[in-house]
Amino acid sequence: MASPTIITCAVTGSMAMPAQNPAVPVTPVQIADAAAGAARAGASVVHIHVRDPETAAPSMDVELYREVMERIRDSGVDPVINLTTGPGGRYIPSPDDPRVMAEGSTLLPPEERVKHIQALRPEICSLDLNVMWFGSAVMMNTPHSVAVMAKAIREAGTKPELEVFDSGDIHMAQALIKDGVLERDSLFQLCLGIKHGAGATTESVQYLKSLLPPEAVWAAFGIGRTEFPMVAQSFLLGGHVRVGLEDNIYLEKGVLAPGNAALVERAARIVRDLGGRIATPAEAREILGLRRRDGAAA
Repeated sequence: MASPTIITCAVTGSMAMPAQNPAVPVTPVQIADAAAGAARAGASVVHIHVRDPETAAPSMDVELYREVMERIRDSGVDPVINLTTGPGGRYIPSPDDPRVMAEGSTLLPPEERVKHIQALRPEICSLDLNVMWFGSAVMMNTPHSVAVMAKAIREAGTKPELEVFDSGDIHMAQALIKDGVLERDSLFQLCLGIKHGAGATTESVQYLKSLLPPEAVWAAFGIGRTEFPMVAQSFLLGGHVRVGLEDNIYLEKGVLAPGNAALVERAARIVRDLGGRIATPAEAREILGLRRRDGAAA
């Protein structure tokens, strides 16, 4: 029997807005319901951002994360919960003086970016390793900041999912592994198709995979129209997969996705049509070396 493939659903992210697709969840109830629906459709991991319920802007409010986690756990499904630590790394230079942050910058000390991880102790959290131009901002994740965050994540008993956007990010990860900051069997997520990062192509996946530690578990995703082609490509090269409204708001060209569950269902069909099978949450925990936490968030 083929090894099972983990489907991660990135439920809402921080950029897609309900004005673009009404299915984008914003409130804790909407986010938790979307995560539960994705789990019922086959996602064994749900990747969670939270939003300000009034403005839909990205938020780092611990209580919003707490409510989402508790609602997911009370929903009757048991996916692995993966919280983001991405917010807090965005720098927009002032056009008059690049040394001055412009409005919209979100730079925070690394300790601030992991407070919700220390408080809620999810099974997984993302840990970005990129320094790159991202939309109108520079995403800044320095080796020092990554090391501080990694230490706090480890102390919380949480496994980091290393989000890498190009080859240099993996070289940084290798250096941090050598220094003992990260584990050799880390979970890597190859983030593909973002402008100024690695392209969503076969060649990119093959090259980035070749740089990973042999012990690493890895997955890949593509944004926008590359989402489903990268599901197939990652599976065929031995990786796990990710879909969700954070990465793509369409089910097919010109057709908005009615929700996260529909994206997961299509990803599951692609994997099965190619001869694979979908991991259950229990199998995902075994693959990732996790142990289920009982009870509500701390």
